[in-house]
Amino acid sequence: MSFVVGLTGGIGSGKSAAAAEFERLGASVVDTDAIAHELTQAGGPAIPAIQELFGSEVIGASGAMDRKKMRDRVFADPAAKKALEALLHPLIRDESRRRIERAPGAYVIHVVPLLIESPDYRSRVDRVLVIDAPEELQVERVRLRSGHSEAEVRTIVSAQATRAQRLAAADDVIENRGTIDALREQVAALHRKYLELGRAAQ
Repeated sequence: MSFVVGLTGGIGSGKSAAAAEFERLGASVVDTDAIAHELTQAGGPAIPAIQELFGSEVIGASGAMDRKKMRDRVFADPAAKKALEALLHPLIRDESRRRIERAPGAYVIHVVPLLIESPDYRSRVDRVLVIDAPEELQVERVRLRSGHSEAEVRTIVSAQATRAQRLAAADDVIENRGTIDALREQVAALHRKYLELGRAAQ
């Protein structure tokens, strides 16, 4: 069984950049957001059930789930949020497990944005790595890349675990408030550590 590091952090913290760097160094990356995209793209296995539950208005012209419409819906309606999670989460967990079992890398970086909020995922990983950034920087990054208003981004941030909650659960922390080179240095140091831990766990 692979040595699994759960990588998490708030929106805009830099999870994708860190995961890409771990992958470049030879880790296998299993990303729950990427799996969710695959499930809800045109022809994805979750599309028929989404259409049945929420109607065709949340399915875009391409046949994929309209992520903005669905996001607006679940933010406005807690029952819709629960229904979507009840549909997608088991599918994402099962696919994550399959990919981890098949992972060829020396260890697995399992990217789970809501890892701290999900005890089931916490129990599946050997260590928790938190990518940390100040909230103001998170908001600025997301606003620039997504076009959302500051208020919209802050609503998303407030719905997630707090920085303090994530840091309290962390075994390792990457401070991502500076340059990509600073991020790479921290990833490289942890990569060496995880190679050793992975070998020791075998």
